[in-house]
Amino acid sequence: MDELVLDYNDILRVQVNRNPYLMIDKATKVIPGKLACGYKNLSFNEWFFPVHFPGNPCMPGFLQAEALTQMCALTIFTLEGNEGKIALLLSCEKLRLFNMVRPGDKLDLETELISYRHGIAKGKGRATVDGKLVCSCEMTFTLSDSEERKSLTPKV
Repeated sequence: MDELVLDYNDILRVQVNRNPYLMIDKATKVIPGKLACGYKNLSFNEWFFPVHFPGNPCMPGFLQAEALTQMCALTIFTLEGNEGKIALLLSCEKLRLFNMVRPGDKLDLETELISYRHGIAKGKGRATVDGKLVCSCEMTFTLSDSEERKSLTPKV
């Protein structure tokens, strides 16, 4: 399959995360079923910076892992029949955080799909800032459509 570039609007078309929880600005390279690379520009106005941590803002580590998972999920969402589905994270393993990610940083994301069988995807990713490794992890997620997701939502 051909290599794709997904701008912000393309990303909104193929997956359901929206601001403030969309952790990708652009996918610079997607090979469906194989790999996805791109970035998130972190402005001073991100919702998490004022509370994590006041006076010393940094991006929470698990949001870095979420960004990697969202990027990796693009390898599946761009396969025929998967546009608009939801990726549900099942596990995040071997999460390593190496450096702080600050307001103004460009978080570069590189992910690889390791396997996709029976609706379960396994991937790995690494995030860098200015060429320095800040985060790496392996993730397992499954896809569901929005109607299935509604049935998983607890009734309050």
